[in-house]
Amino acid sequence: MSPRRPELLLDIALVGFALADAWVNVIGVGDPSATACALVGALALALRRRLPLTTFVLTLPTALVTDAVVAPMAALYTLSSLSRHRLLLAGCALAYAVIDFLPWPWSSLDAAELGQTNTLFHLSYTLATAAAPVFLGQLVQARRELSLRLADISEAREQERLLTAQSVLAKERAQLAREMHDVVSHQVSLIAVQAGALQVGSQDAETREAAATIRRLSVQTLDELRHMVSVLRASGSRPTELTPQPSLADLQRLVDASGIEAKLETDLPEELPPTVQRAVYRTVQEALTNVRKHAPGATATVRIRHKDGALRTTVTNTAPTRRAYALPSAHHGLVGLAQRAELLGGTVTSGPTAQGGYELCLELPVERNG
Repeated sequence: MSPRRPELLLDIALVGFALADAWVNVIGVGDPSATACALVGALALALRRRLPLTTFVLTLPTALVTDAVVAPMAALYTLSSLSRHRLLLAGCALAYAVIDFLPWPWSSLDAAELGQTNTLFHLSYTLATAAAPVFLGQLVQARRELSLRLADISEAREQERLLTAQSVLAKERAQLAREMHDVVSHQVSLIAVQAGALQVGSQDAETREAAATIRRLSVQTLDELRHMVSVLRASGSRPTELTPQPSLADLQRLVDASGIEAKLETDLPEELPPTVQRAVYRTVQEALTNVRKHAPGATATVRIRHKDGALRTTVTNTAPTRRAYALPSAHHGLVGLAQRAELLGGTVTSGPTAQGGYELCLELPVERNG
């Protein structure tokens, strides 16, 4: 239901109620002028939300020449609920009270009747009748403004809560940046120095090549680490990416810098969603890292194919030619890849091949993530 529909239904019901009041008090009497005033006043209530003062003025003749009170009281209530001009409201209430108190026609006013006791009660009743819609309208207006104030306060508190949470996040990021700079970068720097010394001092060509690879990867890791630390320190409380987000354009560089003999075969459309590109990049990165750690001397082939609205990425390596050394691992790599693929509606499968190697396959629906 439209937000304005209840208001429209209420206005129609109010106009109908005012017409019924006019029928009971005026139309049956047979006075054409009183009937016209009553009809104009009742129908004028349709304008009460847009032109409240005009509506009230149009209903005053109803109070003057008839006993119908629904239209003028409803108009006075609406004016009081929408206007903040207290002097105007007091004047309108007084005008309604005077018009309702005086008899019509005014020429029938008997001065002797003003001294009677019931006149005082009649005047008091008329003033109370005029004041009631004014007080009720002002009460509704105050309640509406209070609701808006409470909504503003709630919004301000929510904003304050978000700012506090962002401040805590900024402190945690700054602390994390210090830890990464003081601990991780120092250790990676030592690895790079030791690899450089091994590259220069070793007589074995294979050892020098391995040391050069270690040194190159260490330097690259240091560059990425420095960038990450700078982002953590500069981000403050602003939401930001911790590292530059990779795309498929970076795959060839990733394969070339993997430290193993690897080949990239792709057949991709020009445009793919960024989330799909990142998922493919991280999958290839994790697969090549696992080959380097667990299959020394193996070669790898990275195949990426797009067919029937699905993207299939396969990383296959041959059997290792040397014994693998035990390296520290949290065993979270494949689990993280599976979770990333599941979020995108895809799957990750992996397992040994018949030739003694290993294969990891990622399948993602492209259209769903477009």
